[in-house]
Parts: sequence; structure tokens; C-alpha cells
Amino acid sequence: MQEWIMKVMEQFGYFGVFFLILLENVFPPIPSEVILTFGGFMVDQSPKLTFIGMLISSTLGAVIGAIILYYAGHILGLRRIEKIVDKYGFILRLDIHDLQSANKWFHKYGYTAVFLCRFVPLIRSLISIPAGLSQMSIVPFVLYTTVGTLIWNAVLIYLGMVLGQNWEVVLHYFDLYSNVFYILMAVIIIGGIIWLYRRKKN
Repeated sequence: MQEWIMKVMEQFGYFGVFFLILLENVFPPIPSEVILTFGGFMVDQSPKLTFIGMLISSTLGAVIGAIILYYAGHILGLRRIEKIVDKYGFILRLDIHDLQSANKWFHKYGYTAVFLCRFVPLIRSLISIPAGLSQMSIVPFVLYTTVGTLIWNAVLIYLGMVLGQNWEVVLHYFDLYSNVFYILMAVIIIGGIIWLYRRKKN
């Protein structure tokens, strides 16, 4: 997949980045880290490409992709989406648990989750669905999504520019970032269960 992503970006430039990031938001298994850091490397190598151009095209693709998932949640409802994920999730490497995690994040943190989850692996895309399910107003949804996405995209594109030909080093650290995140989530969940148990016992 990584080679295909690089070929699309090399051939179509900004439009390729826009298209891939849009897909990445609708189909989460496509890694944004590869798209954005390689995009930064391309900016470093090509006089025709700029940081601002790369940032705008990637952010536009992400926001449109998020809006698609928002309206999917808004129109289809939770039961239909769960049926779709249960039936076709293996294609996207998603399962009901991923969807439920995004739903819990949204209901726990509210509108802020739309912003915060732009920095969380996998859930960064799926958070748009519970936002649509809860009929969150589209204006704050787009605003929080855009701001969070701008920060995420800017950091990764900049890292790709700074690292140059060594841009793939970032992928290793993002794997560690993902692993640490999931470990922290497990610790928080276990800690919450223990706290509830002790509270009920007392």
C-alpha cells in the first residue's frame, strides 16, 4: 500500500494528497502518517510544491472525508452502521469495538472529542460517526475538525520536510505512539473498573 500511495502522490501532486487523505478519513486503515510525511518530503524536493499548498490540500481532503462520515452517522443511525461494520468491517480492518470506542469518546468528552480525537490513531476518523449520530451541529463539527486536522497535518508535513530522505523514520515512532496510546487506554479502563468496584464495595 505504501508504494501505491507514493506513486499517486508523485503523479498527481496536491490532488493526489487531497484524494488520499479523503480516502484515509473514510477508510481509516490507509495511514495518514505515510501520506503526510512523504508529502513533506515531496515539498522539500520539488520547487513546485509548498508547505501551505500541501497543508491546504490535505486538510481539505480530511474535512470533506469527516463530513461524509458525519452524514453517514446522521442518516443511517447506529444500528445500520453496526450492521455494515459487522458485515464489511474486515475489508476496512475495523470491528464493532472500534466503532464503540469512538462512540464512548464522543459521549465522554462531547464536542471536545471531535478536536482531541484528530490526534488518536484510527478513532480520529471514526469520531465523525458518533458526532453525526448525536446530531451535533455541523458548524462546530467542521470547526473542531478543521483546527485539529490542521495541527496534525502541519506537524507531519513539517517532519517530512525536516527529515528529507529519512522521512520513513517517522513511521517507526508513530507505531510506538500508537502502542503507547493503546496501553494507556487499557490502564485507564482497568483503573476505572477497579475504582467502580471499590466504590460499590464501600
